[in-house]
Amino acid sequence: MSMLNNSLISDIANLIVDTLNLDVPPEEIKANEPLFGAGGLGLDSIDSLELALALSNRYGIELKSDDAERFNIFENLNSLAEYIKNHTVK
Repeated sequence: MSMLNNSLISDIANLIVDTLNLDVPPEEIKANEPLFGAGGLGLDSIDSLELALALSNRYGIELKSDDAERFNIFENLNSLAEYIKNHTVK
């Protein structure tokens, strides 16, 4: 993984913690850890809406709720970083 990805993953983790007011230090969120459901951060659909808005504002990406890939995009930090890297318009 490149330094750009590591930096982006770290930035996304910080954004998640700040946006959702989580009681988890950003550095403890593993890049391949599920963000939603059991076994991960346990985020829910309301969290995904807040997170999508924050990601859109930060990175200039557009995440549509009807996007068939949305579950894959939000799977973990790695998948979010990959999507952002490939879809940033700013």
